[in-house]
Amino acid sequence: MTRPQASPDDPDQLHASASRKAALRLLPILCLVYFMAFVDRTNVGLSKTALGADVGISVAAFGAGAGIFFLSYALLEVPSNLIMYRVGPRRWITRIALTWGTICACMMFVQGEMSFYILRFLLGAAEAGLYPALMYVVTLWFSQKQRVSVVGILYLAVCAGLGLGAPLGGAIMELHGAGGMYGWQWMFLIEGLITLVVAGIFWRMVPDRPSDAKWLSAREAAVLDERAAAVGASAHTTLRGNLMVAFGRPFILALAVIYFANQINSVAIQYNFPSIVQSLGVRGSFNIGVVSGSIGIGALIGVLVIPWLHRRATGELTVLTGVTVATAVVAAIYTVTDGAVARILLIDVAMMLLIGVLPLYWSVAMARMSGLMAAAGLAFINTVGLLGGFTGPYLYGYAEGLGSEAGGHAVLLGAAGLGMLLLPLLALAIRAEGRKLTATPLMEDAR
Repeated sequence: MTRPQASPDDPDQLHASASRKAALRLLPILCLVYFMAFVDRTNVGLSKTALGADVGISVAAFGAGAGIFFLSYALLEVPSNLIMYRVGPRRWITRIALTWGTICACMMFVQGEMSFYILRFLLGAAEAGLYPALMYVVTLWFSQKQRVSVVGILYLAVCAGLGLGAPLGGAIMELHGAGGMYGWQWMFLIEGLITLVVAGIFWRMVPDRPSDAKWLSAREAAVLDERAAAVGASAHTTLRGNLMVAFGRPFILALAVIYFANQINSVAIQYNFPSIVQSLGVRGSFNIGVVSGSIGIGALIGVLVIPWLHRRATGELTVLTGVTVATAVVAAIYTVTDGAVARILLIDVAMMLLIGVLPLYWSVAMARMSGLMAAAGLAFINTVGLLGGFTGPYLYGYAEGLGSEAGGHAVLLGAAGLGMLLLPLLALAIRAEGRKLTATPLMEDAR
């Protein structure tokens, strides 16, 4: 098919026009995929009490099962993204969605703790690589200057998952008894089937890269490719002999551990907030889902406001530092607060900070990676974060099983403090990375 030729526009105008086309075509679909992934992995929190009553899963076993998802996800994250790099994001993300949707539907067959562990482990294995693959798509289509905003838009899917996923799941659970099935069985089945439909939409609508998009002119595709390349980033095409470049650079390690601390708190809150809400006296699956969805409002404010502040800040780490310190302060206040309404509001504020800061992490990473190194490095950072996703629910569930509310508070406060203490190391590592470059420093987008 002959590609239409663009008019001889100014390169900046051409890039702006092509970027708008790419954003309008791609971002709704990327958000839809991530929304379903987020709903399918976190709505298990709505079933926590029901699983205990219906099939005898204890709170400690639930915490372990909720977190084990992240172990298999973490184990396969880097291999998955390396395969994605070779076969292309379109094929691989479609495969991921098909397998995780199928296993999500199979969660309806949980009979006890062991089957719960096995299916959660398989769900993590199926979904492994999705998020860094989406981040890799961003590196192929958008310039560094645009990425904080683009990633912020992707996190709107998280906000929707938090704000709409819980009420949606709660509404589906009201089908309890229909067809002789529990409400949580209906929830897993319907959400899994929806994911399979989303996989088909992704396959049809998302090209691998700009040069494959029939809705772009040749010049538009070329300018997107040119502007998406990270200035001065490593162009290695093999991991052999370059493991330190992909995984061992100090800024990668520091950022990965900070992300680990973030995910301890974020995931522990996501999986346990419905039960917290229920403990405060809210009754009915739908009502619990609606109140639990309030954290989506906080997250939405975060992904809109924090990247906006970052674009206007003078230093690359200024806003990231402020948000990390604020998270530790909110965690400390939460540990000494007793009021039900105050606790819910503090959790909402915490999610505003924990989710809103994530686009900043990925902007810092993507500015210093490209090609295979981006595929591997982004997957590595996410892998370490996923270990935090296992650690948070596990420790929180363990403390809850011992009847220790203070222990759960200590988990949240300790993780927030760890993230704050590591920020100076990240700043030093970024400055050291900048000194290695002979070109314009990567934190400044010359484009």
